[in-house]
Amino acid sequence: MASIAMAASLRTFLRPHRCRLLLRQSRSLSASAAPPGAAAASTVIRRSVVEVLRERGLVEATTSESLGSASASPRELKAYCGFDPTAESLHLGNLLGLVVLSWFRRCGHNAVALVGGATGRVGDPSGKSAERPELNLAAVETNSNAIKSLIGQILDRAPEPSQHSQSGKNLNLEQNEQALVNSGEKMGSFQILDNYDWWKDITLLDFLKEVGRFARVGTMIAKESVKKRLMSEDGMSYTEFTYQLLQGYDFLYMFRNMGVNVQIGGSDQWGNITAGTELIRKILQVEGAHGLTFPLLLKSDGTKFGKTEDGAIWLSPKMLSPYKFYQYFFSVPDIDVIRFMKILTFMSLDEIQELEESMKKPGYVPNTIQRRLAEEVTRFVHGEEGLEEALKATEALRPGAQTQLDSQTIEGIADDVPSCFLPYGQVLKSPLVDLAVSTGLLASKSAVRRLIKQGGLYLNNIRIDSEDKLVEEGDVVDGKVLLLSAGKKNKMVVTSRFISLKASHVPASVDRAQMTTLVGPEISARFVTQNTTIRFWWVWDCCQGYK
Repeated sequence: MASIAMAASLRTFLRPHRCRLLLRQSRSLSASAAPPGAAAASTVIRRSVVEVLRERGLVEATTSESLGSASASPRELKAYCGFDPTAESLHLGNLLGLVVLSWFRRCGHNAVALVGGATGRVGDPSGKSAERPELNLAAVETNSNAIKSLIGQILDRAPEPSQHSQSGKNLNLEQNEQALVNSGEKMGSFQILDNYDWWKDITLLDFLKEVGRFARVGTMIAKESVKKRLMSEDGMSYTEFTYQLLQGYDFLYMFRNMGVNVQIGGSDQWGNITAGTELIRKILQVEGAHGLTFPLLLKSDGTKFGKTEDGAIWLSPKMLSPYKFYQYFFSVPDIDVIRFMKILTFMSLDEIQELEESMKKPGYVPNTIQRRLAEEVTRFVHGEEGLEEALKATEALRPGAQTQLDSQTIEGIADDVPSCFLPYGQVLKSPLVDLAVSTGLLASKSAVRRLIKQGGLYLNNIRIDSEDKLVEEGDVVDGKVLLLSAGKKNKMVVTSRFISLKASHVPASVDRAQMTTLVGPEISARFVTQNTTIRFWWVWDCCQGYK
């Protein structure tokens, strides 16, 4: 009777909850509706997605060898990767999870991206030396919604197996992809789920009774992520200690109710992943749950790729422009570029090998491979429109470029390069030598003059040959900004707005309060009436910059 009662209790606890799903359905094909080329496809030896991932350097470990054989048949697997909403955007380290999910789809399997609307309120201790700052509920919800939208956009851009490399070459597809193309099968579908949808209905007593009783403290403590924290000065809170059970239950719930049978994650997630496979085996008493980890995104020197002095490399254009994202990959060292091509793009390995060999040949143009890497990754993350924006800004901001600059292009990179504000009257008719020093582009007038003689000083991408150059009205692009460049890399965006309004738009008597209403609370204005035109020179009250 006790076993019957326990089984009934488990069925109640594991009942399907209503989940919010964002579905990308793919057309299912039956054997009876197989296309004429299906017979030919059967002669192609299909390689498993695990083999494909391993060949590209995307497998650190798997929980069982049986995953390889199971992954050889399309639709056999449904893989998921979790993303906690700790910010309004994912960062470059999360991109590997999206790439691996896309490879599962390209090999005919289905994928799930799980946003941790519940677990994000706790915080994953894996790889952390201290407890994560607690987020309020409003921040978690805002971050979750933003991340769901971002994930949906990126996963939608994963190229189908039938699509060749963007370079236009007719390259051989990966062998397992060729089998999918020949059989007429489409990519697997993907879903975006939020674990808060089931956690909100679970009480602490339910969790302790139905899950906690199957967890062994000794096993939990033995996890590497736990051991490191327990040995640290701050130790580990009980909340963080239970995180592996929370993530483990996510896998259990989706395995039981949605058919998800593979969890993927970075190598630091091994303990959390195995916690899930253990719970499934103990509670449901079945096999068939698998785990796969991929290496962390590191540079050849062992440091994290995606961390800069300015912070993380974000995937959302709201937090990092496509131009800055593109430039980060364009600056990848030669020693890392081929490896990053294999793990972060969907390019054929044959083409990657050709590019690698081209680097060793005489006449190779430096950064050619980096440019291709930057294009492929930017296209996947930001789409064609974002890539075009990045390429346009890159070309327009190249010293000596013939592309006509406009204020929108310059202002678009103002957050990505050093910038400053100077009053319009201070910029107009100013010697360029003085301006280069006052903006901080160069340290001294002698350094500016020396650079001019060397042909390395540019104003709006036009080389300056004279030390006597004055800034004219036409040099201020669209009456708003100008761009100074010292060589190819050092730039300074100077904002100096000049506004002209018709007198009819301004009251006959204008005091400071009314002027603040016109130009904004952070700007003070002094104005001079000249016939029918009111001219304003905008000066930031704090004299530190322009907003």
